[in-house]
Amino acid sequence: MKIVNVGIIGAGHIARKMAATLVNMPGEVDAYAVASRSEASAQAFAKEWSFKKAYGSYEAMLEDENVDLVYIATPNSLHYEHMMMCLEKGKAVLCEKPFTANAAQARAVLEKAREKNVFVAEAMWTRYMPLSKTINELIASKVIGAPKMLSANLGYNVAYRERLTSPELGGGALLDLGVYLLNFAAMVFGSGESRMVSACTRTETGVDGQESITLIYPDNRMAVMHATMYAPTDRSGVISGEKGHIIVDNINNPQRVTVVDSNYDVKAVYDCPKQITGFEYEVYAAVDAMKNGRIETPLMPHAETLRIMQQMDSLRSEWGVKFPFE
Repeated sequence: MKIVNVGIIGAGHIARKMAATLVNMPGEVDAYAVASRSEASAQAFAKEWSFKKAYGSYEAMLEDENVDLVYIATPNSLHYEHMMMCLEKGKAVLCEKPFTANAAQARAVLEKAREKNVFVAEAMWTRYMPLSKTINELIASKVIGAPKMLSANLGYNVAYRERLTSPELGGGALLDLGVYLLNFAAMVFGSGESRMVSACTRTETGVDGQESITLIYPDNRMAVMHATMYAPTDRSGVISGEKGHIIVDNINNPQRVTVVDSNYDVKAVYDCPKQITGFEYEVYAAVDAMKNGRIETPLMPHAETLRIMQQMDSLRSEWGVKFPFE
């Protein structure tokens, strides 16, 4: 397969981070096109990042036969619409998390991907990172014995951002931050929780501002997590087993993993390899899947994306958080 031409839908902060990634990835991808609702914005973005094409509408970019893979960097409420547009045109998709606003939308997108036989994946970047593989290998090695307790938190002072507080944009701490916690728990404990207990506080606009989530699994395993849009937290994750624990520094972009034994002595430390931005791993996974004719990647399988969307639907239902477009 030739070098994969990547087009970006959206020209905001997260799109800029992907642009910085693409222009520094050697060999396999080309930062080819950007589309924005404003042609001036697209042109400025393309000039800044040396993209070859700029489009003043998403539809126009999707008509470009040279676009192979589309990265979607628009608000949560638009992910479904934009993915369906891409898939109808036969364009492979890497969509920023959360995959969609709810599970019904996710299910429809995945069905469309199967119908069109086109690759689609959620850009849950932590799923693709080398240190995530290291964590899985450490757990499999039984260095801490059987894991029994997981704790994790993620918080930033971001309540001033409209995309976080607007129900119309699919806002709330859960879809923006809590989704990382649920994925972290899933990477350690898998699926099959027997019970989910939670609480949240809501913003004046009616979305969740912060929450605690506890997942209870068979065999006396438990994951206790909290997320907030009101304050920066230490972002740490701790996986505790019968023989020790593993400390993950920043579950949102793991920088260091420390293994501690039952005597609280540090036994090993694993540092994050040098990154471009951390987004490169999801792009490499997408390219690998496309080159091998697959419509999903084993690093973020469709079934797992859908399952976690269903978890978040259940949580929002319990909290009474509903988006106006649902």
